[in-house]
Amino acid sequence: MNHPGTVLSVNKKSVTVQIESVSACASCQAHSRCGFAESKTKTLDIPTPRLHNSTTPRLQPGDPVLVTIDTSHGLLAVLIAYLLPAVLLIGVIVVLSFAGLPEWAVILISLAALGLYILLLVLFRQRIDNHFTLSIQPLTTNH
Repeated sequence: MNHPGTVLSVNKKSVTVQIESVSACASCQAHSRCGFAESKTKTLDIPTPRLHNSTTPRLQPGDPVLVTIDTSHGLLAVLIAYLLPAVLLIGVIVVLSFAGLPEWAVILISLAALGLYILLLVLFRQRIDNHFTLSIQPLTTNH
């Protein structure tokens, strides 16, 4: 998956890149009339341990770049962010409902399970981040 972006800042440890995340319907002819098209500006801090290496081109603020993530890592991110919490939530609701608990207890315990999942994500954030590697390629503009 590739996203064009613009370098905002560069330091010894990372490059800050701004990308525009555009919804799929943004390319539709009627997107300006329907009101469903959305785009969001996101800022990414991408670690670059070899940024100042002689083989790596030096990036400057304002440079256009292409931010790339491997497709398999993108699918893993979807699994962690959407699929696992949905399965957890539905599973807990089904099990507790069949156990005969009152609805209010099912709701509270389900939300607590989801909160625990989020807490585990926060606690293991560094370990999870190590699985997702973004790369930056300078875009050459031909004028």
